[in-house]
Amino acid sequence: MTIRDWPAGERPREKLLHRGAPALSDAELLAILLRTGIRGCDVLELSRRLLQEFGSLRALFAADAERICAIPGLGHAKYVLLQAVLELGRRHLDETIRRGEALTSPTATRRFLQSRLRDRPREIFALLLLDSQHRVLSFEELFHGTLDCASVYPREVVQCVLKYNAAAVILCHNHPSGVAEPSRADRSLTERISAALGLIDVRVLDHLVIGDGEMVSFAERGWL
Repeated sequence: MTIRDWPAGERPREKLLHRGAPALSDAELLAILLRTGIRGCDVLELSRRLLQEFGSLRALFAADAERICAIPGLGHAKYVLLQAVLELGRRHLDETIRRGEALTSPTATRRFLQSRLRDRPREIFALLLLDSQHRVLSFEELFHGTLDCASVYPREVVQCVLKYNAAAVILCHNHPSGVAEPSRADRSLTERISAALGLIDVRVLDHLVIGDGEMVSFAERGWL
């Protein structure tokens, strides 16, 4: 039996049309994306097998081309499709804090920063630069490091802030280990950057440390 033989209310596409996308499981949404199954396995069963093989939807989208193409029934076309959908999701989040618009939603800001940094294999230190009305000027990845550290130089942070004539910044970096708890070095660095920017009357609104599904805010902990 193929999906076409199922009752209309159980087919993923029809289910989405009648009940909305949130009503579908990860496997059903993935089935809509993949469109076709393989010999002896309909697309929904293929989707379930993929989620079981990779462990999660996130792990599937993070897999490289070699691993995706090694799965029977998949190939470069499917890998390209998965990457395109992932990038569309990132760009959708980007538009929530579009250049020139004021930051009005802390949740949207955090989602944007998570989408940019959470799944990166190396530590990255970045700045979200804002004007005096907290409108977005730019998002800049300043320093790229290793699995567990990135060398950050306050002087270059100051230079970047002056380049955009920013009035305030949000610092952020990821922990590829997945543990968002800031280190003593993170706190010391934040103090040095805050002091350097304070000399030119630029406020550090927050420093966000991004882990695997969690985020620590220096402002919320009273460290700024």
